[in-house]
Amino acid sequence: MSVISGRTKGGSAKGRIPSSRLTRAGSRQETAERLLDSSARKSYDPLVEVDWEAPIPHEKYGMTPEWCSLYGTELWDRMSEEQRVTLTQHEAASIAGTGIWFEMILMQMLLRDIYSHDPASAHVQFALTEIADECRHSTMFARSAQRFGIPSYRPKRWIRESARLFKATATGSLAYGGTLFAEEILDMMQRDFMKDPRVQPVTRTVSKIHVLEESRHIKFAREECVRRVRNASWFSRARVRLVLGVTAYFVVTSLVNDQVYAAAGLDVAEAKAAAKNNRHYHDKVREGCAKTMEFLDEVGLVGGPSTVLLRRAHIL
Repeated sequence: MSVISGRTKGGSAKGRIPSSRLTRAGSRQETAERLLDSSARKSYDPLVEVDWEAPIPHEKYGMTPEWCSLYGTELWDRMSEEQRVTLTQHEAASIAGTGIWFEMILMQMLLRDIYSHDPASAHVQFALTEIADECRHSTMFARSAQRFGIPSYRPKRWIRESARLFKATATGSLAYGGTLFAEEILDMMQRDFMKDPRVQPVTRTVSKIHVLEESRHIKFAREECVRRVRNASWFSRARVRLVLGVTAYFVVTSLVNDQVYAAAGLDVAEAKAAAKNNRHYHDKVREGCAKTMEFLDEVGLVGGPSTVLLRRAHIL
């Protein structure tokens, strides 16, 4: 049964995934050629495109406030406007720090994936193009936090160290499926950030660049995920479902570093408790992950014990 909708999955006895609008995958080389053409037409150098010397308006939020972990709580109502602005700036930097962490993981997985492929192929050349994009994105995220005078927030050390095994071994549908969790929730957030006049100009420009370039990466990851899982055995899918659930849990729960609350002058324990019970924020997380979950559900990579973690992270 589908975890998301309750419908029964189709497919053959061998486990072939049913074709739908979400699971269509064209020729690997043709898709890569189209993505390379798109990259040639619309790619950006953030060191040039972002006005890093522009003034920082003191009244502008660091991100759309509705995405803040405390928005909608009684604590948010008690905060001064200065505290709200400060918190959103630090949460934006924390989200960017998690993005850098996972982009580094993604770059290593991509390099391992194409290591033995023909570099003359469009597939390998787009993968290398994506790696170059991710290098620029990581630099852009780091510089945006630096521009606001905010420290480099990262996931907890034990999470970063535990992820070494994942980034050194994840392949196929696990690698590409895990990538989608990090890419698509950031994409959903930043589509709001880039259009919101309440948000800092630097954040809006950074978000626009990331959204435009990340759309190609999402297309690439989705189609590769479909190809890799198409004839996978029941056991392989079950293993991928479990590890994907763990990956998604730590990506989503690492978005907001505890220290952002201290930076805004809040009691950390009180703020963490408010965020933990904040239904508005939980709904936003589900909204941000909805496209990924619908897609992974279609390809049979949602279900089993991993759903416990997905629910704990408010992804389901």
